[in-house]
Amino acid sequence: MSRIGNSPILIPAGVVVETGKQSLPSNEGKTVVVTGPKGTLELTVDPAITVTLEESNVVVKRKNDTKKVKSLHGLVRSLIANNITGVTSGWNKDLELVGVGFRAQSNGNKLTLNVGYSHPVDIEAPEGVSFEVLENTKIKVSGIDRQVVGQVAANVKKVRVPDVYKGKGIRYQGEYIRKKLGKTGKIGAAGAGGGAK
Repeated sequence: MSRIGNSPILIPAGVVVETGKQSLPSNEGKTVVVTGPKGTLELTVDPAITVTLEESNVVVKRKNDTKKVKSLHGLVRSLIANNITGVTSGWNKDLELVGVGFRAQSNGNKLTLNVGYSHPVDIEAPEGVSFEVLENTKIKVSGIDRQVVGQVAANVKKVRVPDVYKGKGIRYQGEYIRKKLGKTGKIGAAGAGGGAK
């Protein structure tokens, strides 16, 4: 039994969940639409999973116990819960720039990064995602869709992956970078004094 999948999801005040809408094409299952103060999100659910509303809860059930359907059970429940959280409080990913002269600027839906290259790097935010820059070195990526926010944050980080020797680059806030030891320049004693006697 999936402990996650069997847990009902409480629908908070101000959120409307609609289930049973047939998606197109019809063989792809049904769509769950979640609407809240911050916007609307849709999720297409596999036909083997049923989503129903019971009082003020969303209940997710599976039609059979095959391995694939079991794995989808908990996944669908988590995705619906994420959508409800997204339309109420939203999702954030915090990044920080580490390096001398590294800085970021946001202008509308565009983020400009100066991270040691000969040119600034511009990143456009997709619809529903916004950038906020704090103290020139801290970036907050915000949006209602958790998956999109995570992907945009990963794209920003990819511009300058943290260096394994000095740690310079773009990292998630609080992320630990395991550094490598650099070359010490010491020559081993092997072979020293091995001349003819």
